[in-house]
Amino acid sequence: MKTNTTLLTHRLKAVALASVLMFPAAQSVLADDIVEQIELGLELYNEQEYGAAITELEFAIEDMRKLMSGQIAQTFPDAPDGWTAQEATSSSAGSGAAAMFGAGGTSLERIYQQNDGNGQLTASMMLDSPLIQSMGALFNNPAMIAAQPDMERIRLGREAAVVKWEPERSRAEVTLMLDGRIMLQVSGENLDSQDVAIDLMRDWDLAAVREQSAR
Repeated sequence: MKTNTTLLTHRLKAVALASVLMFPAAQSVLADDIVEQIELGLELYNEQEYGAAITELEFAIEDMRKLMSGQIAQTFPDAPDGWTAQEATSSSAGSGAAAMFGAGGTSLERIYQQNDGNGQLTASMMLDSPLIQSMGALFNNPAMIAAQPDMERIRLGREAAVVKWEPERSRAEVTLMLDGRIMLQVSGENLDSQDVAIDLMRDWDLAAVREQSAR
């Protein structure tokens, strides 16, 4: 028991230290709460109150997801010329957008409005959701995509994306999968063409997405 407790202590302290160092001072209050939750979880563990310890550590993990979401939100592309962007919002498993998708993981989105028109774009990201794996078959099968009249594969740098353009509805959807666990999507309505949606996806900082969402 002593050896296991010592190992858990080292791991929890490492997680706590990493969470504090990774994020800016503006998030220090939440980071301090995480440290307290982890320390309380360790104390409860040492007292063999395992259920209560799990509860505290789950709270800590949830708050760490919020911190991570704040960092990932900074990777979203800026508004194109002639558009205005709202602040990116996030939700974790079981709430908000994640619940709408019917899956766990972390979900973030940012909405863009056309200044002199009715166009709207929504950039969204889903991270570590079972839904991503279920969609992987489509993205890894060019024949399935080619069979869809409104869909095509395009190259964005070194990455492949799938574009769905419905001109009769003025709707576009651009989807890109990263590393089998991250799905990025730009969807738009009241658009003159698919180009603005593709360009917004092209402007996404994929290297920063990978860095901020790394395990």
